[in-house]
Order: sequence, then C-alpha cells, then structure tokens
Amino acid sequence: MSNPVKEYGFTALPRDSKALLNGKKNNKSPQPVLVSDLIFPDTSLVKKVMDYAKLNLRVETYNHSLRVYCYGQAIVREQFPAWHISNETYLLTCLLHDIGTTDKNLEATLMSFEFYGGLIALDLLHKELHAPKEQAESVSEAIMRHQDLGESGKITTIGQLIQLATVFDNMGGHADLVHQGTIDDVTARFPRKKWSSCFSATIRKENSLKPWAHTTALGEDDFPDGVANNRLMEPYDFIM
Repeated sequence: MSNPVKEYGFTALPRDSKALLNGKKNNKSPQPVLVSDLIFPDTSLVKKVMDYAKLNLRVETYNHSLRVYCYGQAIVREQFPAWHISNETYLLTCLLHDIGTTDKNLEATLMSFEFYGGLIALDLLHKELHAPKEQAESVSEAIMRHQDLGESGKITTIGQLIQLATVFDNMGGHADLVHQGTIDDVTARFPRKKWSSCFSATIRKENSLKPWAHTTALGEDDFPDGVANNRLMEPYDFIM
C-alpha cells in the first residue's frame, strides 16, 4: 500500500524558505528549464479540473496558475531534486489555488479567499470528481496556506512549493532560484497580460470587502504594492 503522506506531498518542510536554503541564495546556479522539458499530467482528473479552471478563472489568472506550475517544477528540478512531488497533485493545486479570487467567490463569503478556495477545491476534487480523499486534502491545505509565509513551524511539501512559485511570479521573490531563460520561455507560453496590476487590484478589492482578510497579514499596502511593482517580471508584464 502506498504512503499517502509521501504520495500526495504532505511531507513536512520548514515554513521558513530561508531555512530550506541554509541562508544561501540558492543550492546551485540554475539552468534554463523550458516548458517543453516539463511533464504536464493528462489524467482524466487533470483534464476535468483544467476545464473547470478555464471556465471559472480570468485568462490572466489561468495563465498565472500555469506559470506557477512551471516555475515550481523548475525550482524542484534545479534546487530541491530530493523532494518527492506528485506532478498531478501539484498541477491540481496550481490550477485551483486562486479560485477564491473570482468576483463571484470573493463576494460569496466573508472568508478569506485562500480558505474559501481551499474548501471549493476539496468539494470539487473529492465529492464531485472522486479524487482520493488524501489528494483532495493535500490540494486544499496547500491552497489555504499558499500565502501563509513565515519563519516558524512546518508546512507540507506541496504547500512550500506553491509558496515559492507564487512569490516568484507575483513579487519576483526568490529570484536566484530560477534562470532568466526559464522566465523567457514560460512567459512566452503563458503570457502575463498585465498580471501585476491585475492581481494587485484583486488584493485591494478583497481587503476593501474584508478588512480582516488573511492577505492583510502580508501588509495591507506592502503586499499589493510589492505585486504592482514586481521589477523582475516588469519586462514581461505587457506580453499579451
């Protein structure tokens, strides 16, 4: 019998990204990783979730979700090859991690978007699409914690990976983990379409609707300003 903790990415890692690297900028100088080098699972479950994401997400958010998948895969390949990552589980997480940011879902609940999005993903995957319970729970937890940045405690492997990849795409953080050639190729395949201004506006909308939102823990102005002023991705932001 397989071990669901390992299979679905629950293995605990430090929540502090600096601890992962022992204070270094990276574990090795990254090399270009192209989209064509990556494995995109094409299981029935992935196809159904991809269709769901295309239907419910703005194209800007959908492209962001696929960039997060690509950057995460590049980070594992180049920096953390010992990590065991289920490509399917990570792709499902990426496709659904911002489902709570749609206008419909932001206005449907008083909950912060990550937590509501995690609940949506749990129901969609397990109840509707009959994914294994442990896999659905892994995706849900990673979505709920993908903005739970901090220096104490632990997080799942899938959760840590999507934190690294979303911070990279949204704010240009962890810039030394990914080669510029990877950014060039990923943004050509999945254009940003002014993602920096798009997502910063979404953050401000949620904070206006819900002044208690978990996003405010990252800084009520610092976070949306950091997204809007993402210097690493600025040259790519107007690729449409």
